[in-house]
Amino acid sequence: MGGTEKADVTIVGGGVIGLTTAVVLAEGGSRVRVWTRDPVEGTTSAVAGGLWWPYRIEPEALVGEWSLRSLAVYEELAADAERTGVRMVEGVHAELHLDGLGPWAARVRGLRAATPGECAGGGLWARLPLIDMPVHLAWLRERLLAAGGTVEERTVRSLDEAFDETPRVVNCAGLGARDLVPGDPIRPVRGQLVLVENPGIRTWFTAADAASATTTYFMPQPGRLVLGGTADDGDWSLKPDPAVAKDIVERCARVRPEIAAARVVGHLVGLRPARASVRLEREARADGRVLVHNYGHGGAGVTVAWGCAGQAARLVTEATA
Repeated sequence: MGGTEKADVTIVGGGVIGLTTAVVLAEGGSRVRVWTRDPVEGTTSAVAGGLWWPYRIEPEALVGEWSLRSLAVYEELAADAERTGVRMVEGVHAELHLDGLGPWAARVRGLRAATPGECAGGGLWARLPLIDMPVHLAWLRERLLAAGGTVEERTVRSLDEAFDETPRVVNCAGLGARDLVPGDPIRPVRGQLVLVENPGIRTWFTAADAASATTTYFMPQPGRLVLGGTADDGDWSLKPDPAVAKDIVERCARVRPEIAAARVVGHLVGLRPARASVRLEREARADGRVLVHNYGHGGAGVTVAWGCAGQAARLVTEATA
């Protein structure tokens, strides 16, 4: 979209949901502009651990298909891991069992019960996409630009600002939807991470405690090992808590003792945009204008990004066909 050519779709939000939706629309022939409050690498998505898995996200009846569509895309992108940030990596979900998952699990190739050597307490072994989010977000932005889209850093205080310039708007604002959709029940679920030098760990591990706000996981990303985590419902603090960081390292070290001596190289905090269920729907406005909502994915945005993007794009284009 060069020169004076105007956009016909505005995407509000530059995280993984907004950028993926923008790419699908732009490659489908729409003239797309993304408005993002923060630089792409500074969004909540950039803080995510990056493992594909349908985690704490509803509605279950739709999430499976969204997730599987995204899985298929990531499997293809993993062929060019250095550029896309997507790698297929083995690991274990502790204490999970196949009969406790939805029908989607039967379509994940290789997903099976972990052996005692892989996870003493039982769990699931899988080879899944593990995504280096800063790299992936930058790649999505470049793919959008190559398709003729644009990205502009802009704070949006009302969706009407977008409608003043384009007849079609997609609300991918994540937690920012709280200000753009008055009364919406979206809320933060705070996640804290610790980055350490990787002592040689090549597999990922997760263990969620359903009775508390803590999760234990480590993800081997290029140049670092990401340790987590927390799921603090309603907590808006973006400041890392040293006591929480210490506890995260200790929990991870109980699984892999070599983590205890790993040098800490950074701390991250992100606020997951959580709702009782994802809001993905079209809202007709006056004069033929179209608003599509695509937000509230919690900590599973990267897991469902391509599936949700495809559905959002259909809602936009079908409304104007």
